[in-house]
Amino acid sequence: MNRRIILITGGARSGKSSMAESMALSLSPNPIYMATARIWDEEFRQRVIRHQQNRGPQWTNIEEEKQLSLHDCSGRVVLVDCITLWCTNFFFDLGADVQQALEAVEEEFDRFTAQEATFLFVTNEIGLGEVSANEVQRKFTDLQGWVNQYVAQRADEVYLMVSGIPLCIKNSNIK
Repeated sequence: MNRRIILITGGARSGKSSMAESMALSLSPNPIYMATARIWDEEFRQRVIRHQQNRGPQWTNIEEEKQLSLHDCSGRVVLVDCITLWCTNFFFDLGADVQQALEAVEEEFDRFTAQEATFLFVTNEIGLGEVSANEVQRKFTDLQGWVNQYVAQRADEVYLMVSGIPLCIKNSNIK
């Protein structure tokens, strides 16, 4: 297996995770689902439980808030859902320091994707809306945008989800 990186981006409830799950299952009968969520409150805990129940037994579920590279995914298809929550964990653990968080995420991304595996990353395009009046939100939007660019530059394929419809915006296999 060669290394392959696929990025699926879009707005909230655009169908990103559903597409990523379908794609992962089309590539492997037993993909890895790597959840990066940190449980912040009870409503979110219930959301996570629903997602886990909906996935089914063919998935290997791994919950990892930050250090994705601790897990050997060689030769596997791994879906990371999602970059936004992953960045949130670095951002708040590093005191909302955008530069430190960006460097930490980029380094961890490079370590993790050095494995020979197929990686599907889900992320959010949070910068498509208005500029926030809140400084912390503006800083996080900057971080998220720069991380999305970093991953997209390294990805073999990038899809933008719009109202449940995937738009291929990058495919290195098509000349």
